[in-house]
Amino acid sequence: MKKEISDWKKILAASVVTADQLSRHFPVEREQVQAVLERYPMRINPYYLSLIRQPHDPIWRQAVPDIAEIEDRQGDADPLLEAAHSPVPNLIHRYPDRVVFLVSGQCAVYCRYCMRKRRVGTPALITPNTIAAGIDYIKNNANIRDVILSGGDPLLLDDQELHDILKPIRLIPHVEIIRIHTRVPCTLPQRVDDNLCRVLKAFHPLYINIHMNHPHEITAESAFACNLLADAGIPLGCQTVLLKGVNDDPVLMKSLMQKLLGIRVKPYYLHHPDLVRGTRHFQIAVDAGLNIIKALQGHTSGLCVPHYMIDLPGGGGKIPLIAEYVKDKQPGKWLIQNHAGKMYTYPVIMRFALDNDTNKKLV
Repeated sequence: MKKEISDWKKILAASVVTADQLSRHFPVEREQVQAVLERYPMRINPYYLSLIRQPHDPIWRQAVPDIAEIEDRQGDADPLLEAAHSPVPNLIHRYPDRVVFLVSGQCAVYCRYCMRKRRVGTPALITPNTIAAGIDYIKNNANIRDVILSGGDPLLLDDQELHDILKPIRLIPHVEIIRIHTRVPCTLPQRVDDNLCRVLKAFHPLYINIHMNHPHEITAESAFACNLLADAGIPLGCQTVLLKGVNDDPVLMKSLMQKLLGIRVKPYYLHHPDLVRGTRHFQIAVDAGLNIIKALQGHTSGLCVPHYMIDLPGGGGKIPLIAEYVKDKQPGKWLIQNHAGKMYTYPVIMRFALDNDTNKKLV
């Protein structure tokens, strides 16, 4: 398809941000919406708003404020202790060889389940001074080989702003790869154009993880944006969040993962929702997530099967959860269940140990 010429900034400027504006599009309880907005802001740009088919559908649930957000008394604002792992403002250094560098305070849509809900819509937290301090920290820590730009959404920066952040990071000898975490190809695909791609491709090896949660988010526009990025030589992955009432269905999830591959995006992570205050109405049982992974494994291409991840509260970091296929372990053999539920015996080679009289023997 031919891409329509559009100004993404004009689209963003026309976003719905108040209860009155929202009520012009959908019937809502304005008092309830306003009560939520006093604590957590709303932004729904016209493109993403157009994806809502009816109130309370999966796109609506991701973008429209819910009174449950302020009724939630559980969880913490920062359950992953990002602030405690920030040696300088807006830079999170939890793992030895990589950092998350928050370079933008804006998003094209303020997702109601955001892991950084405490920071949503606060661009003043990020300044040229914090950007410079973050780059200096990376430069002075030789163990850092992987820099992840996040936010907010890095792709809401102007092309020149993005260039001016990427260039000094790429010049640091020990930084091997740069990643960008963004939802823009899903929520504001008009932002992705030839000039942005020219900026990004100058800093390879560069990877982009996008974020799509539902098949209805894969449109002609989002597919075009992803293809532009892929044509620029940028490997694309997807980090999907498992959300109650949005995508907690094995058939729907299978469709999403297959459609992602169709637009040249590799499913990467399926995130269990973080225990963030104001988002508990999106929580789902861990077993349900494991069942979704089991419904994918063996029933579609392995390319479609993401890692199911939980980010441990208290700053423990991400760990993968794996469906249990090994049902019994016996000397020399394991009993393993396949994707169809059938049981098979698999011979297991046991460890070798040196013997006093012979070269090696099985023990």
